[in-house]
Amino acid sequence: MASLATSSESLPVTIDDVRAAHMRIRDSIVRTPTLISKTLSQLTGANVYLKFENLQFTAAYKERGALNTLLQLSDEAKARGVIAASAGNHAQGLAYHANRLGVPATIVMPKTTPIVKVTQTQGHGATVVLEGDTFDAAYAHARTMEASEGYTFVHPFDDPRVIAGQGTVALEMLEDVPGIDTFITPIGGGGLISGMATVAAAAPRRAVEVIGVQAELFPSMYNRIHHTDLPCAGDTLAEGIAVKEPGGITSRIVEALVDDILLVSERNLEEAVSLLLQIEKTVVEGAGAAGLAALMQHGDRFRGKTVGVVLCGGNIDTRLLANVLLRDLARSGRLARLRIRLKDQPGALYNVARIFDEQRVNIIEVYHQRVFTSLPAKGLIADIECEARDRGHLDRLMAALRDGGYEVNPVEPA
Repeated sequence: MASLATSSESLPVTIDDVRAAHMRIRDSIVRTPTLISKTLSQLTGANVYLKFENLQFTAAYKERGALNTLLQLSDEAKARGVIAASAGNHAQGLAYHANRLGVPATIVMPKTTPIVKVTQTQGHGATVVLEGDTFDAAYAHARTMEASEGYTFVHPFDDPRVIAGQGTVALEMLEDVPGIDTFITPIGGGGLISGMATVAAAAPRRAVEVIGVQAELFPSMYNRIHHTDLPCAGDTLAEGIAVKEPGGITSRIVEALVDDILLVSERNLEEAVSLLLQIEKTVVEGAGAAGLAALMQHGDRFRGKTVGVVLCGGNIDTRLLANVLLRDLARSGRLARLRIRLKDQPGALYNVARIFDEQRVNIIEVYHQRVFTSLPAKGLIADIECEARDRGHLDRLMAALRDGGYEVNPVEPA
C-alpha cells in the first residue's frame, strides 16, 4: 500500500484543494482542539494527541465536506436544492449547513431509521423522506429523486469536494501539533482518510504515516486494498463506519497514499468508548473511538510514535452508551453477577448476604430461581448482581463464598 507510483498530483484531490476548502469553511465550523492525553499516552506508550471533532455543532466532522460542497454549488443549483441518502452524521451535517445557507435539503432515510435521528435531521430544517428498509434502497430512491427533481446529490464520501473538506481535519492537526508522525483514522467509505492522506502526502519528506482503522465486522476497504474476501456483516458498535462498499475515488486514494489498514474488535471498540468518557470526560460514538481502539489492540505498532487520533463523532444513543459502560465495569470486575447454588431452606439467602457484608461488597439486585432450573426440587439458584472495588476484591468474595460451602460461578459478559 501507499505506492508512490501513483503520485499525489495525479489523484483527484490535491493539497491545494484541501487548503482551498479550509479557506472556504473555516469561519463556519468549529476549530476543534488537538490536545495531548497524558493518561492515554502512559497507557499505550505513544504520545497521543486527540482531535475532538465530536465538538462540532452536529457532533461530527462530516460538516466539513458537506459545507465545502455546498459552497461550490452554482446559484441555480442552490435554488433547486440538495439531496442525500444517510441515516447518520452526513445527514445532520448537510441539513444544518444547507439550512444556514438557505439551500433546500432533502434527506432520504430507510424506514427503519430510529425516530431520534429523523427528528434531529428535521430539526436542522431538512425534508426527510423515509424509503425502503435498507440504506441501499434509500440511496437508490435518492438518486431517482435527484434525476426527477433536479436536486444536486451530495455523496457522503465519494466526491472530491467532500474529501477535500474532510482533509481540513489533518491540516488543523498538523498546524496545532507539527510533531505528529502518525495519523490513526477510522475508515467507512474512505472520505476522511482520503483527505487526511492527501495532507500527509504533502508533508515535508512524507514524514506522516497514515493508518486506517475498520471494525472487524466491516472490513470493506481492507478487502478492497488487500484483495481479500472477509465477510462484511453484523451489529457493530461502530455503525458510522459500517460500510459494505467503499468509494471508487476513495479506494484509489487509499491505495496510493495510506500505509496500512488495521482491524479492531468489538470489545476494543467498547473499551475505547468507555476510556474516553472516563479519562477525557468526552462522549464518542463507536466509529469515533476506532482510532483509540486500534492504538490499544495494536499497541506495539505505535509505541514511541507521536500519533494523531481523530475522535470523528459523538452521536451515540444514550441507552447504548449506558450499556457499553456497564459491560466495561463488568469486565473490569467492578460489576458482577454471581450465580450461587443454595439449599431451599430458611436463612439460606441471609447467610449468603452475610458473607457479602463481611467482604464489603454491595448487593445491587437478587434473582431467585426455583422452577426453570435443572437442580432437584429442593435446590435453587440465586443470581446476585453486586458491586466490588476491583477484580481482586471480587475474587476475594468468591473465595469466601466457596469457603462457606457454596457453589459459585460468575456470569461473564460477552
